[in-house]
Amino acid sequence: MTEKAERDIQKIYSNKDFAAKLRRLADALEEGKAFEIQVAGERIYIPATAEISVEHERSDDGEELEFQMKS
Repeated sequence: MTEKAERDIQKIYSNKDFAAKLRRLADALEEGKAFEIQVAGERIYIPATAEISVEHERSDDGEELEFQMKS
């Protein structure tokens, strides 16, 4: 199996596009199905068994909320 290069990117979406992606993710979670999303030109596969968490960070610069899926 080919090893994938490390990657750390951030992609900004419009509210409408982000809501559509969240809606697809929510549907997949409810149905117990895998989820696929393309981020900056790379397709990412999230299995139905992925661990899902919410992370909150606060600093002098503001607050950050992250939804994380780990397979």
